[in-house]
Amino acid sequence: MRKIRKLYFFDKKNSEEMISFLNNSVSDNYINHIMFHPLNPLHHIIPLAFKFLPETFVLTENKTLKGLITVAPTKSKQRRVEIQKLFFEENSLDTAGELIQYAVSRYKAMGAFSILVKVDDYLPELLSLFVSKCGFSQISYEKLWRINKEIDNSFDKKNFRHFRNSDTGFVASLYNDSLLPHFRPLLSKGKEEFKEPLFQGLTYFSEYKYIIEDSQSKAPTGCIIIRTYDNENYVIDILKNDWTNFDLNSAISYATYQIKKRKKRFGLFIRTKRYLTFGKSLEAQMLSEGFDCVQNQIVLTNSSAKVLKENSKTGKFTVLSDFCPSRAIPTQKICNKL
Repeated sequence: MRKIRKLYFFDKKNSEEMISFLNNSVSDNYINHIMFHPLNPLHHIIPLAFKFLPETFVLTENKTLKGLITVAPTKSKQRRVEIQKLFFEENSLDTAGELIQYAVSRYKAMGAFSILVKVDDYLPELLSLFVSKCGFSQISYEKLWRINKEIDNSFDKKNFRHFRNSDTGFVASLYNDSLLPHFRPLLSKGKEEFKEPLFQGLTYFSEYKYIIEDSQSKAPTGCIIIRTYDNENYVIDILKNDWTNFDLNSAISYATYQIKKRKKRFGLFIRTKRYLTFGKSLEAQMLSEGFDCVQNQIVLTNSSAKVLKENSKTGKFTVLSDFCPSRAIPTQKICNKL
């Protein structure tokens, strides 16, 4: 008999075997801080608007674990959630489909406006499953670039400062104004999504934000957001005004300087987003700097809103893991991972 239920602590051994191909730091973080967080029993019963941790569900057949899905909430007033992990046995797309449809039905019944997922570009069968059977639509894509060379400390500290909660309105406007118009109903964010969490230690990731200021007027012109899920790999997101000069190397240098205060050895990445107005130009800068593109993620959504303008389709598609920036393909023992 097949059924889907929430993950229990006695599933730990089987779930560890299922994700054994992940490196130790990512696997430990995922198991201890996401799948088996001490607040999970309470978290499953609170309304969607108050959720702050990912929730994991498993599909079992005759007491055997066949698949697993993790869904994370956002702080959006639109109640947007994101599928961040999906594991299932090789060639078991039916299992994946059941888990996806369960997650979509469950969170939409709780009031979710949209469900997002990001898909790597080497699993076209999985993309087809999301689109043809689970009601998702492709809207854009993101790329992850590895900073593969030493960046000199060529930045002026006077042009950067720490983020304050009073900056949330500016950063939200900066992000929303940077969205291409036809993506705004699906991807826009409110200022509450940029606020510092009240209990930082309870979140499943660490995030640091910094404001870029104009050297003369001291007016804010951009924002640097650094996020890590394992305290070993750090991803930089950059928001900027289109009409101001922007020194990419200075922003990366400053971000590196801040990370080195906390960690001496780390992997550094920068994310580009094609649905932002400066996405293409930032990608061109990544190429000119010689950075390696290690992930190409297709952004899909199952939403009450629809994109009015079709974006150009590109090549192959696949599902990405937000917690593991490596692009390693699972071994034959593990079929597919999201």
